[in-house]
Amino acid sequence: MCEETIEQAVVLLSGGLDSATVLAIARERGIACHALSFDYGQRHAAELAAARRIAAASEVTSHHIVSVALDQFGGSALTDSRLQIPNQAAGGVIPVTYVPARNTVFLSLALAQAEALGIRDIFIGVNAVDYSGYPDCRPEFIAAFERLANVATKAGVEGRQFRIHAPLIQMAKADIIRRGAELGVDYALTVSCYQADESGAACKVCEACRLRARGFQDAGVADPTRYA
Repeated sequence: MCEETIEQAVVLLSGGLDSATVLAIARERGIACHALSFDYGQRHAAELAAARRIAAASEVTSHHIVSVALDQFGGSALTDSRLQIPNQAAGGVIPVTYVPARNTVFLSLALAQAEALGIRDIFIGVNAVDYSGYPDCRPEFIAAFERLANVATKAGVEGRQFRIHAPLIQMAKADIIRRGAELGVDYALTVSCYQADESGAACKVCEACRLRARGFQDAGVADPTRYA
């Protein structure tokens, strides 16, 4: 069955591997993409620099970087320098790198942009296979937010239904990388590390680096990541 034609979409673009792949998937479908990134008080700015590079290379229709200071609340090692970023998975426990309600906040702002622009579709690069166990990366969350979007907005109650697309949600990291490589994604532009330095060089030891490195190895694709 053919995919429904989508003319425009808001695409969440963090600057990491997954969001770059989702943007490429949307662009390959001929969608005019409005990229949306967030300065949320994260401990390094390297991923936002990566988001700018990816947006420029992808020739998006627009790219907005929105400030939302989640570091005011703390609760995450990604926003609070007093908390140590772990070098190993938490073993079934949601890790300290989880940022409270981050994807709920991000999708809410993407929804606001989409409704203001008359756009029905939002793309996000969450993944529930090779991931850190964050609750806001699961299919249940995406389905619940889509239901919320359609009861909480003027467009939704008037029948212009929103759709939240998470094309990577059931894909292994290696499969994501293979798909991105097919689409010509330049993964050297991306930053996944939780504690990259200001140049974007990765630490090689945090969980995000480990998942990324294993993904490239399993995919049989050369890893272009720069390490500190």
